[in-house]
Amino acid sequence: MKVDILTREYPPHVYGGAGVHVEELAKVLAERIDVTVRAFDGPRESEAAQHDERGSLRVIGYDVPTELDGDNAAIRTFGADLQMANDVDSELVHAHTWYTCLAGRMAQLLHDVPLVITAHSLEPFRPWKREQLGGGYNLSSWAERDAYEHADRIIAVSGGMREDILSAYPNVDPNKVVVVHNGITLADFETPAPDDTGWAVFDRYHIDRDKPTLLFVGRITRQKGLPYLLQALHFVDPDIQVVLCAGAPDTPEIGKEVKEAVARLNEERGNIIWIEEMLPKHELNALEHGCDAFICPSIYEPLGIVNLEAMACGLPVVATATGGIPEVVVDGVTGYLVPIEQKHDGTGTPTNPERFVHDLADAINEMFADPQRAKDMGKRGRERARDKFSWESIADQTVAVYRSVLEERAAQHE
Repeated sequence: MKVDILTREYPPHVYGGAGVHVEELAKVLAERIDVTVRAFDGPRESEAAQHDERGSLRVIGYDVPTELDGDNAAIRTFGADLQMANDVDSELVHAHTWYTCLAGRMAQLLHDVPLVITAHSLEPFRPWKREQLGGGYNLSSWAERDAYEHADRIIAVSGGMREDILSAYPNVDPNKVVVVHNGITLADFETPAPDDTGWAVFDRYHIDRDKPTLLFVGRITRQKGLPYLLQALHFVDPDIQVVLCAGAPDTPEIGKEVKEAVARLNEERGNIIWIEEMLPKHELNALEHGCDAFICPSIYEPLGIVNLEAMACGLPVVATATGGIPEVVVDGVTGYLVPIEQKHDGTGTPTNPERFVHDLADAINEMFADPQRAKDMGKRGRERARDKFSWESIADQTVAVYRSVLEERAAQHE
């Protein structure tokens, strides 16, 4: 079986959970079938296929045409999409995120191949993207809607995401939307050796390993809820050290908002360490193993692979009870879920922001009030990550989706 995977993110250019998902999925799929990954951000060092007896993996990168330099970000995205669509050479195309929806849809039409889409997020539930894209948000929304309504199959990364797809796109056939969760490779999250170079991150950022420490990891976007966390930290025990791995702001405005909020916190309580760079994997792994709890204050999160990664490192998690997060974090068992009532206008904004902020603070304080209970939660979280979210299982489920789609297509052509 030959499959083309279309993605914006792929190593060495990975910015968020969707990029991690595609990287790991491609690895395990290539042990079963022939995979070509077509990604943004230009040619990779080696684009030759890597073969074994069961499958292969080839990676091809695309630059945005220079003629589009300075144009709207959505238009530039479409420039890369058109090149991808033209080059597709497979039995099936699998698109990830809105960035490659146009490429997937055009490949479907141009080459008469079935289209599978994995839904990592949905444009109708991210209206703040208009801040980043301007009128391009209308284009990203159109490309996503058209692709979803014509896809042969849509993979939702959680049951919550499946519900969101059917709500956002009522013309989509529910029988075409299936759930295959995100996953992790547990071996990537083992405790680093004492002499591992990853531990250097603590010295470089002056993080005190003897202090109780809360960790946040995520991009600076509205959906990640960082501004609410920064408000909540005013009500969190000041003896708790907080490490914020937060960079790549969607817009200058939210970047400025976060910068000012962190400055106010440092004036009032201190103990805030902000890491704006994207850490290499070995340093992030050491950081997670050296902290005591993980916080995910997202107001929109289809699944939340960051929570899975934290659990794989043995961290208990405090997270918002929204989207697919409750399918990962078990309240009172692997962490605490913070209740939230949200507006149904696509923004996910809390209907009572002040209450949400205080509930976040209360959950964090409760987590750190009993260190042994927190450690026990972390242990159970790692066991849950191991037992429920392995990439091997996810690869098998994904190949099963491909086979069912190809069988349907073959039956239609008989």
